[in-house]
Order: sequence, then C-alpha cells, then structure tokens
Amino acid sequence: MDAMYLSPRSWGWRALIALPLLGGCSGPQSTLQPAGVDAEQIARLFWWMSGFAILIWGVVIGCAVFVTYIKPRPHDSRVARWLILGGGVVVPPLVLGVLLAFGLSLLPSLSAPAEDGLQISVSGERWWWRVRYPTPSGGTVELANEVRLPVGERVGFRLTSPDVIHSFWIPSLGGKVDMIPGRTTRLSLEPTEVGVFRGACAEFCGTSHALMNFRVVVMEPDAFDTWLERQASPARPPQGEVARRGQEAFLANGCGACHAIRGTSADGVLGPDLTHVGSRLSLAAGTLPTDAESFERWISHPDDIKPGVNMPAFDMLPAPQIHSIATYLSQLE
Repeated sequence: MDAMYLSPRSWGWRALIALPLLGGCSGPQSTLQPAGVDAEQIARLFWWMSGFAILIWGVVIGCAVFVTYIKPRPHDSRVARWLILGGGVVVPPLVLGVLLAFGLSLLPSLSAPAEDGLQISVSGERWWWRVRYPTPSGGTVELANEVRLPVGERVGFRLTSPDVIHSFWIPSLGGKVDMIPGRTTRLSLEPTEVGVFRGACAEFCGTSHALMNFRVVVMEPDAFDTWLERQASPARPPQGEVARRGQEAFLANGCGACHAIRGTSADGVLGPDLTHVGSRLSLAAGTLPTDAESFERWISHPDDIKPGVNMPAFDMLPAPQIHSIATYLSQLE
C-alpha cells in the first residue's frame, strides 16, 4: 500500500507535467478548435465539464494538503462528518444535475435535421466513403472520401451503410452519428470557417478501420457552386499519348466493371466513381496523395496499403501499362 501511495505534492507535479500534452489537442481533427456551430456547442459543454472537474479536483487536493501539511492533527469529528456528507452526498448530485441539464438542453439543436438546403448522402463502406450530391439540374454527383461544404449554410446528411456499422465523424464541425445497415440516420452541420478538416470512422469496422478517413473542404458559397458544377461535368479527355494509352488500358482490363468515369464506357457501381479523382485531396480514404506514383502503388498492390480491401491487385500488368493508367487517372481533375 505504501508503494501505491501518492502524496498531494506528487499529484500536483503530475498535473503540471500533463498540461503540455493539451498542446496536442489541435489541428484539422480537433474538437477543441471548433469550426462549426454544432462543434462550438459541444466544445462549450466540454469546457464547462472540465471547469467543474478542475474545481472539484482543486477542493479535494486543497483539503488533502490542509490536513496533511498545514494542520496534520486530528480534527473535530462533527466538522469531518459534515464535510463527508456535503462533499460526498450533496455536492455530486447537484454538480452532475447541472451538467446533465446543460447537456440535455443542447440535444434539440444538435439532433435537429436540416429539412431545407443542401442534402448530402454518405454511405460508409469497407473501408471508404461514398458521397453523393444532388445537382441543380436534378442529377447526382458521386465522390469518394471527400466532402465539400459551403460555409455559413446548414447542410443535412443522410447516412447509410451496406455492410457493417460505421460512424461518421467530423470533430471540428460536430458530433458523430452511427451508420447502421438497413437504416438511414440523419445529421446536420453548419460550418463557420473556411478550411480543410479531417473526418474519420469512429466505430471499429474491421481490418482497415484506422485507414477509413476523409477530407472535408469548407468553401465560400460561390466557390462551392462552381466546384459542384464542375463535378457534374464529364471527365476530361486524356492529355498526351501516355494518358491516352492509360485510358485504353483502363477500359481493356475491366476496371470499368467496378468504377465509373462519366464520358467513357466505364459505368461500374461497386467501387468509387473516378470521373474527377485527380482533383481529390487523397486516394484510398486518406491513405495516399493523388499523384501518379501513388496511383501506381494502389493499382499494383492495394492490399499492401489497405489490408482487406476489396479491390484486386493488378500487378500482373506490365509496369508501363500500370504507369499509363496511373497517369490517366491522375489527370482526371
């Protein structure tokens, strides 16, 4: 028991040493740097809870220091009894009740669906994200592993999953919501800052769960409208002889059975739509950049990069052919 004892002084030093670790609570996936209305409310609840916790910790440590160092002698039993009853029976329910009431008061606004405005459909699949946008003309644009939002506008999300339970989470913009097979769950977010943020799957879903991330780009409304209009257009023609051979190889080797490239005969629906894959910020759900070299690695050995991925390896193809396909895909902006 003596070896396990920590004096109040050691507790204080441990707390001071832990403070610099809070510097890691920043960046594009931080709940403590909110960039959305919902994330601000969640962060506010966190700081209130942290404030109460620090206050209680300070009182407990103060009492321990008082009885251990300032007046280390027996104290009046009646005073001690009231301190125990007050601090152990009365105060905790009051503090927890206040925090519970505050937390519950946030639920209506955090869970309210966005009936008007932009509605985005997101499907969590092992181990990537299928994202669909409606276009002004009544069509649909499909992306993979990337969400773009207009700043200052409330956006609704319809969340589904065809395989296992995933959880859609953009920490800087709001809370997480599970994606349950056979059900459609709802989420609404309102970003308040322009920038690039990071989203992730917050529910363990299998082998490559840790490699199931996505980028969130918050844009000015006019820039968002321009981007969506470009995404609705067909793929650009191959630029150069190498890219032309890459398009031919892509279609000849059956890639179009799983992937779609609008403007070509590739119309697969199993894998991600690649019409504008070169303009995305990442490849393979945030695992690789979208340059030609990364495309080559992914085409040749996808399972080495993302274990358990459904895409087969095409390392049986000659290296020049893989290079030409990678060049073609990297140009699809």
